[in-house]
Amino acid sequence: MKTSGVLKQTVTTVELVDVEKRYGKSVMALRGVSAVVRSGVATGIVGESGSGKSTLGRMIVGLSTPTSGSVLVDGNDLGELLSWRTRRAEYLRTVQLVAQDTTNTFDPRHKVRDSIRRPAQILRGLDRPAADAEVEEITAELGIDPELVDRYPGQLSGGQRQRLSIARALIVKPKLLVCDEAVSALDISAQAVVLNLLKRYVTVHSLGMVFISHGLPATAFITEELLVMKSGRLVDAGRTAEVLRHPQHPYTQQLVDSYRRIDSLAG
Repeated sequence: MKTSGVLKQTVTTVELVDVEKRYGKSVMALRGVSAVVRSGVATGIVGESGSGKSTLGRMIVGLSTPTSGSVLVDGNDLGELLSWRTRRAEYLRTVQLVAQDTTNTFDPRHKVRDSIRRPAQILRGLDRPAADAEVEEITAELGIDPELVDRYPGQLSGGQRQRLSIARALIVKPKLLVCDEAVSALDISAQAVVLNLLKRYVTVHSLGMVFISHGLPATAFITEELLVMKSGRLVDAGRTAEVLRHPQHPYTQQLVDSYRRIDSLAG
């Protein structure tokens, strides 16, 4: 295992090796999970509440550390990388999180533009005019009404805030985007808008993405590979289409059966 290499911005893999996460003496959030997330690939993590999927996502971002096991970034131990301030900053630029709750994404005292611009200034070293130009560019690419960035967060709908939180994550030009229940709080029409813009952006930029959700339909639509979590364990994994065709675990079969019923009703 390497721990001294310099973190390159072109991260190609994040590998979880037999990771476990314990809270207190009795709660095991993750139980011996091993998986690989690759750049340029949209990977879904699906499971019910308490399955450990969000904990897994937080480990990939570096917001949670395993009780045992390892998280490797291109073979380098993530914990070691994050112990160096310069490498931590580089990793934050490389891997970005979009959370379900947008209330803490934007400072209510400032216009949204300030919150989107700031990561570009801090993590990319851009001056204010250059960062403002990047705000205009990313919001235009995501099809966001430009006048929304000059509103205060409280003047926006949940769907608008979520799209702008995605812009905030993407402005630093990450190699991997982790979306934790990024659409579950939105209504159906807003979900469709966010899913389509994410899928388009990921495809155009060959961006790696981890899409975490309790719902299989949205996950199946947007991902190429799928991890299925149940009670802290990884119970199914593979290409999304293959997992849908040949689910190996009874829980995955339940998800697939529900997905097919929804799909048939939509058709």
